[in-house]
Amino acid sequence: MDDVDADRRGNVGDPAAAARALEHVVDPLVAVADGTITYANEAARDAFGIGEADRDAATALPGYWDRLATAIDETTVGTVRRVDFDDDRQGARIHRGVDGATITFDRGATGADDEGALAGTRDRLVKDRALEEAPVGITISDPDMEDNPLVYVNEAYEEMTGYEYDEVVGRNCRFLQGEDSSEAAIAEMAAAVAEDYPVTVELKNYRKDGTEFWNEVTIAPVRDEDGAVTNYVGFQNDVTARKEAELALEERTEELEYILDRVEGLIQDVTAVVAGSTDRSELESEVCERIAAEDGYDGAWIGERNPATGTIDVRSSAGSGADRQQLETGADHPAVETLETTESTVGTVEGRTCVALPLSYNGIEYGVLTVRADRDRDVDERETVILSALARSIASGVNARETSRVLATDAVVAVELELADRSFAPAALSSAADCRLEYRRSVHRTGDETASLFTVAGATGEDLTAAVADLEGVDCRVVVEHDDECLVELTGDSGLVGWLSERGARTQAIEAEDGRARVTLEIPRSANVRSIVEAIEDRYDGTDVRSFQQREREGETRQEFAARLEEALTDRQFGALQRAYLGGYFEWPRPTTGEELAQSMGVSRPTFHEHLRTAEAKLCRAFFGDA
Repeated sequence: MDDVDADRRGNVGDPAAAARALEHVVDPLVAVADGTITYANEAARDAFGIGEADRDAATALPGYWDRLATAIDETTVGTVRRVDFDDDRQGARIHRGVDGATITFDRGATGADDEGALAGTRDRLVKDRALEEAPVGITISDPDMEDNPLVYVNEAYEEMTGYEYDEVVGRNCRFLQGEDSSEAAIAEMAAAVAEDYPVTVELKNYRKDGTEFWNEVTIAPVRDEDGAVTNYVGFQNDVTARKEAELALEERTEELEYILDRVEGLIQDVTAVVAGSTDRSELESEVCERIAAEDGYDGAWIGERNPATGTIDVRSSAGSGADRQQLETGADHPAVETLETTESTVGTVEGRTCVALPLSYNGIEYGVLTVRADRDRDVDERETVILSALARSIASGVNARETSRVLATDAVVAVELELADRSFAPAALSSAADCRLEYRRSVHRTGDETASLFTVAGATGEDLTAAVADLEGVDCRVVVEHDDECLVELTGDSGLVGWLSERGARTQAIEAEDGRARVTLEIPRSANVRSIVEAIEDRYDGTDVRSFQQREREGETRQEFAARLEEALTDRQFGALQRAYLGGYFEWPRPTTGEELAQSMGVSRPTFHEHLRTAEAKLCRAFFGDA
């Protein structure tokens, strides 16, 4: 390999001092890049017999290179790795840079005789060019001189720091330190120098232009044959990218822990409000109060779209700056965007971060929850996800309160719809079997499935069975057949009755004929009637709204009486009574027997009659005032 240039030799600032220091570095040292040896010091040349043409690492370092190549690939740029060989040989230390690596072998690693193989290195100068090509910053200092100044730096060091060679030599390496440099790391290096032992630290340093970078510094004493320290060698790696990634991860982890700690109590309290409030207004008011009281937020409000005025009306609000006037639905506000997209929206209002969250349950819109941060801070995705879960819990609670008012309210809106979508089973069956279906009642089965009972005119059981065979997803079971009518149990109607019940609407009637079904609903006047109707229109293509009618209930309606009685009956008792009546069991002559009805329920005949008698007794008590 080429001789070292002699342009950096002499006193401080003259590389001759550096060369004299490096001739004491007796450990074999090799620099490699992409499997090619770019430099080998005299100790390495003598130990491994490396010549000018020996550039291939695998050839020049047989028995070592496989282990070393694997270790280099596994070593993170800017870090150091120790490799121990399998036999009695000692190991090596890898300093990984961006463009290559420097490998320093322990003296015993080569198996060569220290005095024989390395003797020549003590009297020869280490070549400058080899040091310049090293992929990491290398410095040498002279502790015999005042303040232990640097006497040599390589080109990698100059590129890393921005300082020229002549600006560095003669100065102590502390000139790279600044106000944010770790005092603990500086003290650790000073102690290592004072006690003459190697050390590796990470600290923030400053380039010539003042920019910061994270420097992984390894310093080690260089001793002569008598064990006296003659110099200090240093390796510097710019580990800014890795360090910033580590610090960012720590910051994100701390932020997440802070968010989780802060909102844990909020989630518990809001859940308690949702479970304990008696009506929707109370629920919304207490939720806003609780959110506004939480550290991190200074206000919250819940608004609802008003289609008549084209505005978002505030239903409840709490906290500083939480009160809002009506918002135009076209305004530039997160709440407006959330109602349009049904997605959570983060935006800035009056200089504060606001998060708007949709309040919807099973496709029914109940408004928007807007939360305002207590200071000029961002609300990240993780916090938004937590608040979204909170909004879903609130919407579920609102839905439960709205649904519970169906039986209690006197103010209702009767809505009549016409459905022609063939995914609605009654409409499809009326067309396929050329018959007329009339809804009687629904039965909730295990697993939340709803089975609806219909009387069918104009088709026999065989006709219905044949028609259903051609309808995908529809199940029709004939319960009773007599004269010109059948009582059938129909499933696969997309669960409309149960689906509407979950949204606070009661199905009053369903009549299907010629492929079209007329559905009559009762919805509490205080509920979001428009939202429920829109959800039905989205669910079934071709839905036609026939009429809206507001009315007040007077006294106990037939439906209320039936609901009260149904509440007093067990599922089995209700099922027995319902099947007996609709199956004509109370007529004479009976078109069906108790045995047949028992089989339709999957119970024995005695059990069926026991349920039926108990249900009849409760019906009589309810009718004559005993219950």
